[in-house]
Amino acid sequence: MYSLRPIRESDLAGLVALAKSIDGSLTTLPPDPEFLAEKIETSLRAFRPRVRRPGDEYYLFVLEDMATGRIAGTSAIAARLGGFDPWYSYEIRHEKFVHAPLKIEKTMPVLHLKKVHRGPSEICSLFLQADARRHGVGRLLSLGRFLFMGAFPERFDKTVLAEMRGFVDQTGKSPFWEAVGRHFFEFDFYAADFLSGLGDKQFIEDLMPSHPLYLNLLAPEVQAVVGKVHHQTEPALALLLAEGFTQTAEVDIFDAGPLVQARTPDVRTIRKSRRARIRSAAAKVPPDTTVELLANGALDFRAALGGALAHEDGSVSIARAVSEALEVEAGDSIWISPVR
Repeated sequence: MYSLRPIRESDLAGLVALAKSIDGSLTTLPPDPEFLAEKIETSLRAFRPRVRRPGDEYYLFVLEDMATGRIAGTSAIAARLGGFDPWYSYEIRHEKFVHAPLKIEKTMPVLHLKKVHRGPSEICSLFLQADARRHGVGRLLSLGRFLFMGAFPERFDKTVLAEMRGFVDQTGKSPFWEAVGRHFFEFDFYAADFLSGLGDKQFIEDLMPSHPLYLNLLAPEVQAVVGKVHHQTEPALALLLAEGFTQTAEVDIFDAGPLVQARTPDVRTIRKSRRARIRSAAAKVPPDTTVELLANGALDFRAALGGALAHEDGSVSIARAVSEALEVEAGDSIWISPVR
């Protein structure tokens, strides 16, 4: 049994170990203990009760193995992109070039650097340890946070975005970075990613090319990876597309990974969710009961996978292990959404 919950101060050592185990690191979770301690503090502040509209809140969740207490994964939500620290992307615009006398007409994709100060919400910081990638646990880690968004819609924008990890080759290099970014920085891709994750965005403003980049001037093998995800990110992308996300005309400035977005109320997990009162929190749920995504819908959030045995009056019964993971009891209400 796994439980998705907000991170605590006592999770720092586990979070540092998790960040160090990530191949290439996550931009939002670099393996720096001091920075991660600040991230935890930022997340703790985000869950304060008085939040009424999206701002700079960063909600960090961890996936806890209930049997061992081990942190097996992370996922997060940024309430709004931009703000004091701007958010950057490359927008792909298709520009037409016409010369009538020679009957020449061409349309070319062009990358334009985009800076946003008041953007949508973002789901981010998704990582699951390899030995936990089974029995739908990845869905709990990724989709569980949508039930938090559904329970507290005032805390988030009406649009939610996800920045997907871009393609790297067999040597671990990003073809897009090697063709573009490396010419403007004196460090490699992972160093740039690390600095961005630490919140140092000024170097982007100062060093990234401000003029448009014509994709046709790049090598064919580089053009081919623009908007393509890392092979380990393919399942996460497929999951979000099934949730109703669509690919945008924007890519990451470092590795050209795709950006996908959806209207927050239209995300499948949120749209299909329902609330139900618990009749029994220690029931013997038949093993063939459909496994669903369950959450307590509280600021002290908990989500888990489990069966919810429905009754004619609309109430449900759940197993004791599930009620313990959600920290609920008979008489409480829970949020329920189909896993598929």
